[in-house]
Amino acid sequence: SPARPKDFLQLALDDCARWLELEPGCSDAARKKAELEAKVKQKQEKLQKEVMGKLKDLGNTILGKFGLSLDNFQAEKDPATGSYSINFKK
Repeated sequence: SPARPKDFLQLALDDCARWLELEPGCSDAARKKAELEAKVKQKQEKLQKEVMGKLKDLGNTILGKFGLSLDNFQAEKDPATGSYSINFKK
């Protein structure tokens, strides 16, 4: 399997966490760690949005052969159980 590219942002966050372990009262380490955590979260959200967009495009490509799209389906989450029900709408 090919080697995964290094996630330098995550490595920097890991380094800051270790820095904070070594110097618990260091405000620079705490500030930098918080800054990096926000950047990692933003990067993850962007990646998730891209992946969902690509999955939606793939789904629409397949459903398009049947005259449908993902817009014909609506997923609703049941707050009590956390499960989803999918409804068809035309």
